Amino acid sequence: MSLVISHLARRFGATQVLRGIDLTVDQGELIALLGPSGSGKTTLLRIIAGLDWPDAGGLSFDGADWLAKSAAERRIGFVFQHYALFPHMTVRDNIAFGLSVLPRSDRPAKAQIASTVDGLLSFLQIEGLADRYPAELSGGQRQRVALGRAMAINPRVLLLDEPFGALDAQVRRDLRRWLRGVHDSAGTTSIFVTHDQEEAFELADRVVVMNGGVIEQTGHPDEIYDHPATSFVARFLGLTVEVPVTMRAGRAQAAGIDLSALPRRAMADGPATLFLRPADILPVPDPQAPFRVTEIASTGALLRVVAQDDAGCRIEAEVPRREGRDLRKGQPVALRPAAGQIFPGGPQTAAVPIQTPMTLKEARP
Repeated sequence: MSLVISHLARRFGATQVLRGIDLTVDQGELIALLGPSGSGKTTLLRIIAGLDWPDAGGLSFDGADWLAKSAAERRIGFVFQHYALFPHMTVRDNIAFGLSVLPRSDRPAKAQIASTVDGLLSFLQIEGLADRYPAELSGGQRQRVALGRAMAINPRVLLLDEPFGALDAQVRRDLRRWLRGVHDSAGTTSIFVTHDQEEAFELADRVVVMNGGVIEQTGHPDEIYDHPATSFVARFLGLTVEVPVTMRAGRAQAAGIDLSALPRRAMADGPATLFLRPADILPVPDPQAPFRVTEIASTGALLRVVAQDDAGCRIEAEVPRREGRDLRKGQPVALRPAAGQIFPGGPQTAAVPIQTPMTLKEARP
């Protein structure tokens, strides 16, 4: 029972919000839609839920055309960022709401509704909150209640829009682990929207990176982290150091930078851009190197080290403080990246990397 999205497009006035989205979500998968604000994530989620309609494209579930069905007919569970609980209802009544408003022909008996709610209260570990009102709950407790209400109708697909966005960092981390456990136990097909990379990577089976209404990359979290498919994905996932390099026989070359740890790339000779994460760069004292340390700042466990050459190439590295104890301001250093991604073209114009059997093999998690 797959959810299939094909060539989906949506426009608001002159703004093209979705530009031909193609995505298949398999039964039981937990999918993260990851991207910056305005990338089209929530619009896509709302179309799946039946709260908005596309201008073009198709949406089907288990072979049935969902664009011909109302939101109620799709049997979607939706968890909103700010919970949207009914303040005048108890926790028990909030969870029961979706069942109690079903058409009479589909509505379970009161005893069955009560049994379903009791089961969810236990499953979500909120039995003691059944008779409280939303105002008497913490943010994390409200989120559990909102999830219980969405799950009560036994949804075909569970949708979550920035489910932890209104919570503090520690509660978010705790609830992420809890939600993954709930998903695995229930076996529900789930799609959640987030702009938080850590959240997406910790929770999802697959991550869908969106930007400007298109899907930039879809894959396993480790694959996307280690092998971003476009320069946008690279920048979005923290490869913020961009170094101009020259490709020669599949190897990148740059003065003062030891690139021997990087795998050979099946790319044409010529200019390219190397994308690096600061944590993957090790500055090594070298009196012959063209780079000099211009800044050193400690964050406690890490040293932030900035090195620059005479041509103005500025590179920021993060190293464990104990490994950088020999570094000094003004010291010449060579740079040794442990990992990076290379795209054809100069900085800020780097294109999609050339896909070859060699690079695809390297991309396996």
